[in-house]
Order: sequence, then structure tokens, then C-alpha cells
Amino acid sequence: MRSVQLSLWALVLSCLCFAFEVSAAIDAQQLGGRYNADKSQITFKVYSQRATRIEVWLYKTPYGAQEVAKYVLTKNSSNVWSKTVSSSTLANSYRLTGTVYYGYRAWGPNWTYSSAWRKGSATGFVSDVDSQGNRFNPNKLLLDPYAREISHDPNNANNTDGTVFASGPLHRNKDSGAKAPKGIVLAADSQSTGSKPTRAFKDEVISEIHVRGLTRNDSSIPSAARGTYEGAGLKAAYLASLGITAVEFLPVQETDNDANDVNPTSTAGDNYWGYMTLNYFAPDRRYAKDKTPGGPTREFKKMVKAFHDVGIKVYIDVVYNHTGEGGAWNGSDSSTFNVFSWRGLDNPTYYSLTSDKQFNWDNTGVGGNFNTRNPIAQNLIIDSLDYWHRTLGVDGFRFDLASVLGNTCEHGCFNYSRDDPNTALNRITAELSARPASGGSGIDLIAEPWAIGGNTYQVGGFPVKWIEWNGQYRDVIRQSQNKLGVAPITPGQLASRFAGSSDLYGDDGRKPWHSVNFMTAHDGFTLKDLYSCNNKNNNQPWPWGPSDGGSDDNNSWDQGNIAADQRKAARNGMALQLLSAGVPMIVGGDEYLRSLQCNNNPYNLDASTNWLSYSGSGFNQDFWTYTQRLIAFRKAHPALRPLNFYSSVDNNGNVMEQHRWFKPDGYVPDASYFNNSNNRAIAFRIDGSEFGDPASAIYVAYNGWSGSVTFNLPWPGNGKRWYRVTDSCSWAEGPNQVRTPGSEDFIGGEWYPYSVCGRGVLVLVAK
Repeated sequence: MRSVQLSLWALVLSCLCFAFEVSAAIDAQQLGGRYNADKSQITFKVYSQRATRIEVWLYKTPYGAQEVAKYVLTKNSSNVWSKTVSSSTLANSYRLTGTVYYGYRAWGPNWTYSSAWRKGSATGFVSDVDSQGNRFNPNKLLLDPYAREISHDPNNANNTDGTVFASGPLHRNKDSGAKAPKGIVLAADSQSTGSKPTRAFKDEVISEIHVRGLTRNDSSIPSAARGTYEGAGLKAAYLASLGITAVEFLPVQETDNDANDVNPTSTAGDNYWGYMTLNYFAPDRRYAKDKTPGGPTREFKKMVKAFHDVGIKVYIDVVYNHTGEGGAWNGSDSSTFNVFSWRGLDNPTYYSLTSDKQFNWDNTGVGGNFNTRNPIAQNLIIDSLDYWHRTLGVDGFRFDLASVLGNTCEHGCFNYSRDDPNTALNRITAELSARPASGGSGIDLIAEPWAIGGNTYQVGGFPVKWIEWNGQYRDVIRQSQNKLGVAPITPGQLASRFAGSSDLYGDDGRKPWHSVNFMTAHDGFTLKDLYSCNNKNNNQPWPWGPSDGGSDDNNSWDQGNIAADQRKAARNGMALQLLSAGVPMIVGGDEYLRSLQCNNNPYNLDASTNWLSYSGSGFNQDFWTYTQRLIAFRKAHPALRPLNFYSSVDNNGNVMEQHRWFKPDGYVPDASYFNNSNNRAIAFRIDGSEFGDPASAIYVAYNGWSGSVTFNLPWPGNGKRWYRVTDSCSWAEGPNQVRTPGSEDFIGGEWYPYSVCGRGVLVLVAK
């Protein structure tokens, strides 16, 4: 999403809440255009409660041509409209023998059917929108919400006139048929997605990456495959060598991004990140090397197999909070909206509307909420998730602005509820199997636990089977590093975040691994820029911008413009998230300190500067090695990846507590120390023997003060001594700043005084 301010809007919401009977049968209605087993028939099915007539129009070619056939659909008692067509009839009567492209035209109360209607006419028109929120317009060919692939985006190199898809007095009679995106009827394919990893989520190291940006710049990838699913699959070995166990792709469901190629040296109107979804089933065709019908689906599955073959899970970012149809063209004009899919089929079913049904209710900032309280819209979400998991091989999902999926009312209000069983959030976990804590088959479900306004900020407030992006982890660590003397961060706050945020996840039975710990994400500064920029600089010329939006509250600091201190701060940020209980997420490129020159909202920057590079002056090899070795250290030490929150008692009789906090003087802090923001140093020791860890103990010290602090080391256990794995301070910078197993530096025993530089991190093991 574009960066949004998450401050609570002062809204007085009168909420009309509805209880719905929930259908548990996944894909029960078999919606979409589908062949039967021997491809002798195609059945088209689409849902609409409010339509009075629906026709399916068939095309030989996807763009610039007129229909070759059309059929009237019949409505059943479940509001599903359907028509079965013989393949032989299509071949013999219409010479339609190849790929079948299709779309729907729909009539309803605001635009009544007349046999006199012709494409581009106003016959039957009553209003662009009626009192019930209907927006039917037969001049707009409608994309099937359940299409498995779509032909092209509404806006593309051939069509830069978006008005053809609009309603309103200036555009309602423009026929979109020749230019509209069409659904593609796909036959089944045999491409395997490989064996899915069954690893427990607590053991993941996630990399958030854009599928195009991963290889678009990469000269090691064949040129035709750069920026594609195929190219991404060829990069699986690289990510495995870094230590990544799960890749989280920014949206890969069809999004309106074909127009990015119209002017490749401009950001105007571009959509690089992909958070404007056109269809929830189709892989984005632009990311496929094979763009023939069925090619994106097969190629995506082949990419998934490539990652599975090296043990990496594939997660995708999904955007069920809003769609690419957007909202009102003008905030005061209720007549002019885009109509190319859900809106033209059943607007009140698929979108949350204002109480007068004339506009969209919006907690997303980009056009209006998907109606996640409606059971039909919920069915679409669940059917989509199941398709991507079972058919396309995806292992998990990150849900954009996921608080919208906890909405308890359809129209005229928003209210988030964790416990209401009829929210989309709770239907998802009731009908799709979340992965068990100890691993096994299932789906990893990750929420971005906020949206805009109302009670949408819900970090720590999601249902028990949901994992969350822990925004409080990010904010506390950033403020500790970059806002010394400005933000009153206490050792107690740091301790809570380092130990898995039990204050957020312990009260409802969740565990430390329900916290995804991150310092950066796609929206916001890169890791390098977080410690190199005091403010955003988004209004730069191409190829660094311009980009609008972006948060002004970044908790960033340029470290006095001292390059060595900037690198040290980045090492600290990387180390802390890899040493904390919970699951770390790294943004692709942060492993080598890529920079966007302080652009913190490059959602529209489809340029070489926003694609990853693996050589040249922007690639910091020492930092890459530092990151790789710290990931390896985390993976080698189960004490850093606890299943449950740490205990403060000795559980195995070796006279060492499972986990203990320390002040720099070597003594245990009391409440007054923990709660005093003037104290900027904290350390902890973990008893490795309670976790089957190869180290008998691990010690981590963090000095958030500007000057050096001496830490008196605690007892390492009977007959043990402390050895240094890494010190993040500048004196140690170089290719061996993180020691490999067996090469750690001997330090000493209990009470040894170790001086940690200002703003430094120390990691020791006992052996």
C-alpha cells in the first residue's frame, strides 16, 4: 500500500451489523468460465443478486475486435447465473476453435433491459446509480471475478483512454467491449509445484521481494526471463544461499500495470507495487515470459516449484481490502465510477457503501472497501485463497490492510471485531487450515494489522490463528536507534520487543512467532536510507521519482552524515531483528544496503533504481556477508526461535534461568531500571541447554547510548567461557565481522568487563 498515516480519525460511526449464515463449502458454486473434463463444453457461472439480465459475450481475440457470439444466462435460486455452451457449436457455428475470451453484460434496476438496446446506446437507462447502490451499465463489458486468467489490463499501450470504462453523463454510453479485459477459459495443466515445505513458522526467515524487481536488472538471468516468474525461479538458489526460507512476493494477482510500459521513463500513472487488483485468481500476465493463454499460470507454478525444490516457501501479498476499480472519479460526483467487473455485476454485494449507497465507504485510502462482511464477497476471498494454495502451490499469504477483513458491517459504517465468527478473518481460519505451531501441512496467514481510521489499528488484536506484522517492534527499535533524547524508549519496551512481544500476543494464547519482526518494508525507507536520511525526498526526477505520498513519521536519522556510523546502524538494525524472538522479515536488497536516495514511497517507480542489483557500487559485499552469517547463526540456534515465550526460571536444574535480563553492571534490572527511559543499555542471556542448542548459553548486549558502555558479563555456566560471535562496532567492520562456527573469539568468563561502543550490539556464545 502507499504509506498511510495510521492515526485514528475522529469518526462517529453508527454501525449496522448483520449476522450471516456462512457457507463452509469451498468453491461450492463452481463460478467462472470452465471446461468440463473432456473440453466438450464450457459452463459460465457468475453471481448477481440484483441483476435482471446477464449475457456472456465471446471473442476470438482479446483486443480491438467485436464479439463472435453471445448467450443469455439463466438465474437459479442461489442468484447464480449460468449457461453451458457446446465446444462443437462454438467451432461449427462461430468458428471459435482456439482460446475463448469472454465477458459479461448486465442489466438491473438502474438500467433496465430492452430488446432495442444496442452497444453504445442509452436505451433502458434510468440512472448511473440508484437508491440501492446498483450501477448496472450494459455498455461496459464486465470481467468475470472468477476468471482464471485475463487477457490484458484496462489501461495499456494500446488504450490510454480510461474513460471508456467509466459511467456518468460523459462516459456512460461509451461501449468498452473491444477494449475491455476479457476472461480466458483455461484447461487444466500438468505443471507441478513441487513438494511444499512443512517447516514450523517460527523457523522462517522471510524476504519481501517484488517478482519483477528481483531479476529485471540481473545480467546473470537470460534477458527474456528478466523480471518474470521464470527469472524469479532462477534466483531461488541465490536466496537459499543467503539463508532465506520464505519469499513474500508483493502482489502477483492481476493488477493494472500494463500502462507502466507506455512511457518507461515516467512514473505518471504507474503502478509498480501492484496494490490495485483486477482479479483475485489470475497471475499477472506482465510478469510472465510466456504470455500465451495459460502461460502465466504454468510459469507461476514452475517458479513455485523452483523455490520449493530448495526448501523455500512462497508467500504472496493479497489485497482483499479494495480493488482496482477504485472509487469515485470526483469526491462530490456520485455518477462517475469505473465499471469493469464487480461494480457492474452487483455493486452492493462486492463493495461497502455509504449509508445512502451513493459512494464507497473507505478505510483504505485508495477507493473504498471491498465488502468483506458480505458472505458472497467472503466466498470469493476464500475460493481465491484456496485456488492459490491448492492449485498454484502457494504456502502462505500476507494480507494487505487486513483490519478491513474484520469489519462487522456492510454499509454506512466500519467496526473491527476480533471475535465475531462471521467476519472474513474468522471465516478464513475456520475454512482454511492454518499451519500448526510445530509445523506440518497448512497455510501461514500473516496480517498487516491496520488500515485507515475508525478502530482499524489492531497490532496485537487479531484472532488467535493470525500472525501479524509487528509495527510496534519496528517503531520501538527505530526510535531507540534514531531518536535518542527525543523518543522516551525504556529498557522495558526494548525487552518486550526482543523477547517476542508477550504484551501483544501473550494475552490470547498466541506465541512469539505470531510476531513478524521487521525494520523495513516495501512502503518506507530501505534499511540503508533509514539510517542515511532525515526526511523523505520523493519529489526527485526520474529514475528516483517522483512519487507522491509517503509517511513523514519515519523515525529515521542520518547518523550525523557519517558513513561508517550509517553502516553500523544498519548492522544493528539487521542484527536485532535476527536475534529477537519472533520471525524476522528482510526487504529484498537490504542484505546489501541498497538505497532509493530517500524516496520512501516508490509505489510507482518501475525503474532500474527500484529493481535489485547484484553488483556495482551499490552492492555492499561485507554487509551481505554480515547478513548471511547472522541468518546462519539464527538458524543454527533454536534458542533464538522459541516456540513459547521465554521463562525466567531454571527448568532443567542447571542453575541457569532459561532467560534472564541484565544491566551493564552485570546485575538483574528491577522495575525502576526497566521503566526509566534514561537507561539505554540492556542485555539478555538464554540457556541454550533448554532448547537443545549447540551453545550452552547465548548473550546479547545492546548499547543504545551514544557513548561506549562497559558490560560485565554474566555467568556462562559451569566450566564455560564466553566467545564472541560478532560486535557490530566499526572497529570490527569487514568480511569476518560475524565469526563462523568454531572461529569465535575467546573473551573470558563471569564479570569480564566488555566495552561496547556507542550504539553497538554484541553477541557471545558460551562453550
